[in-house]
Amino acid sequence: MTKSIAIIGAGVSGLYAASLLTEKGYDVTVFEARDRIGGWVLSQDGFDLGPTWYWPETETTITQLIERLGLPTFSQHTSGDLVLERQFGVIERHTLPPGHTVPSMRLVGGMASLTTALASTLPAGTIQLESTVTSIQQAEDEILVELEGGQTTAFEHVILAIPPRLVSRISFQPELCETTKAKLANTPTWMAGQAKVLAVYDRPFWRDNGQSGQGMSWAGVLQEIHDASQPGGLAALFGFFRLSAAERSVFDQDELNRRVINQLVRLFGEQAQQPREVIYVDWSSDQHTATVQDGEPLTDFPVYQPIALDSPREGRLSLAGTETDSLFGGHIEGALRAAERVVEHL
Repeated sequence: MTKSIAIIGAGVSGLYAASLLTEKGYDVTVFEARDRIGGWVLSQDGFDLGPTWYWPETETTITQLIERLGLPTFSQHTSGDLVLERQFGVIERHTLPPGHTVPSMRLVGGMASLTTALASTLPAGTIQLESTVTSIQQAEDEILVELEGGQTTAFEHVILAIPPRLVSRISFQPELCETTKAKLANTPTWMAGQAKVLAVYDRPFWRDNGQSGQGMSWAGVLQEIHDASQPGGLAALFGFFRLSAAERSVFDQDELNRRVINQLVRLFGEQAQQPREVIYVDWSSDQHTATVQDGEPLTDFPVYQPIALDSPREGRLSLAGTETDSLFGGHIEGALRAAERVVEHL
């Protein structure tokens, strides 16, 4: 009899686990609370509003998967000077020495090309969107998964491919022990408190002036800026905010956009004044990504590692997701490695 497995979360980890299990002949159902796949991978018009890069020199899992799926790639643009704003309006230019930047790659069409390709390997009907899991109940030889609205389905195994902190929103019977609950609650969701903004232009004008599009600031609303242009397409600059979620909430969207553009003008010149479009996403306000705890800025890179669930659930319940990978936690590489780890254990 074919083993039935439920995967909660259609992000990178969930989709990859589903693809691997389907290939092995398992009967897989993926439940996703959002109305789209991808999780924190989100691309709009080819521009990434979530994860952007991967690093082939060290990240072998994603590199090999992208090659296997035949997805077109290109190198992140880094040629030219970096601009630095230590004090408001005082702009420095720095030419980085050769080899200072670790080469990174991007996907043509954005990182959503990867999640779309993974989803295409699954049989029709595998992914159920707008399906929020509210309860997981362990019976003698099966696990009952209940959705919002009351629909309940029995499975032999369940993989939780969501951020550890979001697991607390699911009711478990029997309940998880206090030690496990503490581990889940104390594992920050990577970048969940961040927001990302893109200013889209007709062409990468900053390159004409010998600038790479990379910028750092200790004074503006954006802390880190990069060239987000697509090859042969529209140009863009994107930035991560220096402001915390609470500090961003003080401004309405128009004021925040105005401050972003003013900063880009200071760093890259008057041509930055008139973008075609400003695209903004605040992950801290996404209920399917962040909790209140994630609004607090991280002071150090979190120590990520696999989280063992209570012993009575061994063999019935697993936890995947990038925050459970000890080497590449926070990266897409970590999400893929976590999926492989869980599938191997099955």
